Amino acid sequence: LTASKYLRLFKLFVKMVLMPRESGKLISKLAKNVFIEEEGVKSLACEVLEGLKDRTISIENFSQSELHPNSGHFKAIDWICVLDTLNFSFWSPSSDNKWKVNGHTGYFALCSAVKRAIDEGIPIIDPNYYATITKEVLARVLRADSGAETIPLLDKRVQNLQQVGKVLVDKYNGTFVECVKASQYSAEKLLKLIVNEFECFRDEADFYGHRVSFYKRAQILVGDIWACYKGKDLGEFNDIDIITMFADYRIPQVLLHFGAMRYSNPLLSTLQTGTELTPGCIEEIEIRGCSIEVIERVVDRVRNLIKQYPNLNINPFSCNSIVVDHFLWDYRRKNAEKLESIPFHRTRSIYY
Repeated sequence: LTASKYLRLFKLFVKMVLMPRESGKLISKLAKNVFIEEEGVKSLACEVLEGLKDRTISIENFSQSELHPNSGHFKAIDWICVLDTLNFSFWSPSSDNKWKVNGHTGYFALCSAVKRAIDEGIPIIDPNYYATITKEVLARVLRADSGAETIPLLDKRVQNLQQVGKVLVDKYNGTFVECVKASQYSAEKLLKLIVNEFECFRDEADFYGHRVSFYKRAQILVGDIWACYKGKDLGEFNDIDIITMFADYRIPQVLLHFGAMRYSNPLLSTLQTGTELTPGCIEEIEIRGCSIEVIERVVDRVRNLIKQYPNLNINPFSCNSIVVDHFLWDYRRKNAEKLESIPFHRTRSIYY
């Protein structure tokens, strides 16, 4: 067999997985329920540019949260690894029974719970410890303020921690730092290492004959390390632009608010009733894929605007998908009441 014939045969048996950026482009072209609105993209790009000018959008914002580790902590990377192993599905069916820790909800409740465990002397960020963690122990670590509510998908979170911990102990000297070092300052290499080594990060789906990927938690793990170290030392990646936005259930809500994305009437009606979307269904894939493509277009437009107006004294590459994602996520939290009328898609999944 020639090399080209072998490759064609190989592709018949193994479906090639598109990376998140390519997945977003493909999905947005084929989407029938979700549409990108260019005027909204332009409007959002202007909003992002203003944020860069007044520095509300900055790589610094990650470390400004007291609930995040700072780069000076000797276990910062292992801390971040645990957070992003558990960073999924915080929404509650009703606003009356939200999972809260120290008054925080959602992702920040998780951050608060992990920090509380560390303060209590529980070695929750040590892979040697959580590789064999039990449901009872994790339930205590993630206990809610009221004692009544529990975090969704607790069993899956136990499985994730055990899986990640076992791989780190068996292959990486019991620390995620070894994974970062093995990537040789490449975000793409680290991303591929994560999804190849840890099945619970393998966020993929089938879409009209194509195998697409989103890799939300894997990408945010790379992005959080980059942000924690401000792009230096262990967070220095020479190709950080390979990372796209983190396709979750909150950013699409903000994109609808800014008019950068639109849903078909049937999809909008479905979401307004609170109906859950099945993981991997066409509508869910379209929402996530189009969200990635919207942010790619926003970043491109902002960079072009910066180049057109050099007197702004902004580095075009200070704008990337990670900082735009952080900005939109923060915007949603700060304007929760304003966005309450815009439905978010509900999908129970370990991937986001």
